[in-house]
Amino acid sequence: MSSTSQDNGIQQDQIEGNQQEQSVIIHPQRRNGGILNSSWARGSLLAAGLAVILSPITWIWFAASPVDPTDYAERTRRVLSTTPLIDGHNDLPWQLRIELHNRIYDGRVDLTKQLLGHTDIKRMRQGQVGGQFWSVYVDCDTQQKHFEDPSWVVRDTLEQIDVTPRFISEHPEHLQYCDTAACVRKAFRAGRIASMIGIEGGHQVGGSIATIRQMYELGARYITMTHNCDNSFGTSASTVAAGGEDGGLYNLGHDAIREMNRLGMMVDLSHVSHQFMRDALSIARAPVIFSHSGAYSVEPHLRHVPDDVLRSVKKNGGIVMAVFVNRFLNMKNPDLATIHDVVDHVFRIAEVCGWECVGLGSDFSGTPYVPIGLEDVSKFPALIELIMERGATDEQIRLIAGENLLRVWGEIEHRAKEIQATGEKPSEEEYAERHWHKGLKNSPWMLRESREKAIVNGAAENPHMFNVGRDGKHNPAVKQV
Repeated sequence: MSSTSQDNGIQQDQIEGNQQEQSVIIHPQRRNGGILNSSWARGSLLAAGLAVILSPITWIWFAASPVDPTDYAERTRRVLSTTPLIDGHNDLPWQLRIELHNRIYDGRVDLTKQLLGHTDIKRMRQGQVGGQFWSVYVDCDTQQKHFEDPSWVVRDTLEQIDVTPRFISEHPEHLQYCDTAACVRKAFRAGRIASMIGIEGGHQVGGSIATIRQMYELGARYITMTHNCDNSFGTSASTVAAGGEDGGLYNLGHDAIREMNRLGMMVDLSHVSHQFMRDALSIARAPVIFSHSGAYSVEPHLRHVPDDVLRSVKKNGGIVMAVFVNRFLNMKNPDLATIHDVVDHVFRIAEVCGWECVGLGSDFSGTPYVPIGLEDVSKFPALIELIMERGATDEQIRLIAGENLLRVWGEIEHRAKEIQATGEKPSEEEYAERHWHKGLKNSPWMLRESREKAIVNGAAENPHMFNVGRDGKHNPAVKQV
């Protein structure tokens, strides 16, 4: 006998044993000395019955009805209908840039219909996606031999931050722009896919902490501290993979993380070197994230997180979001990478770091090759079902799907408020090798020392000569203002 049947039997015994106290007696009501008409009575009883059927308690009872533990599809459906599945990394804005040049209003692409590639709204709905971090990614500038060399990377990043909310707003019935953890839950309750912005490379802020602040103001909520190139913040995994020295976190990177903690911006350690990971975790004042990485002990790719770092992430309260890139999953035979390899990473991260620090970060629409069984965004439920089949509970699945990320994000927001409450000022640290314009010889100097320094250093006579090289001399190869 089910517990529900037992409860009903107990209630019936109580009713029969204490008829006067437990029974509900409907007395005939009289109007003008007569009994109310029977149609009104029948209508009242029907309304009362409907009220019971439609009550929240009844719906909760139906939702909690037993399900076969081996019916992984139904278990997945139930979990993802009440917990948002949040993917930490999707590069669709990059596709909009390289294919459409950010022109989204000419009708060439309808995201509600199935497209080529990995991502469209139709398949996101099929995949029960509840939240998505859209990566605004711009390639490392191979022409930059020095971090201070001129580049269009910051401009291009700003254009990506511009196009992302624009394509989100074109689909208000499906997508909702969010920049807080609370907004994600609100969007999910409204039946929309929460859509957030992440920046995939520290090079995209031009080595400037001030630019980080502006990117935050524009809606970016995480920065991947490096991509496949070093920048003024520190060393990338790609540098080490190519045989370069692992210089870890640089001085400006220390200051950048400190400022991101103050702002409430997530520090993303995917793509950074292993020493960078360790250095960052040693000074972080808030949880960190890995938006799309795996476990190094499962597959020794430098993009993955070593066990000692996983243990540090556990202490830090952060999250590692398992990536789907096949060459990270099977280095020797990428074409043989499968959905099972992703599950291996999930369980290893959970084993070392705990179920409270696992998430999902696909890299769909960024990587050209994905594992067998995870061909596009519609396949998320298949991954969840397989994790369940390996033994994960529904509660653990809720953590992986989105609760872990929302907790981490919420704690980062809370920590930022605490830091700001101390009165800590925005960081004004700059890249140590940055060269500043020396000013004009006849500038209206505020300070005597500035005027004297200008005379000694030979400030420009020509008011149009604003560009100087790192040697302090005008560089005619650089376009003048």
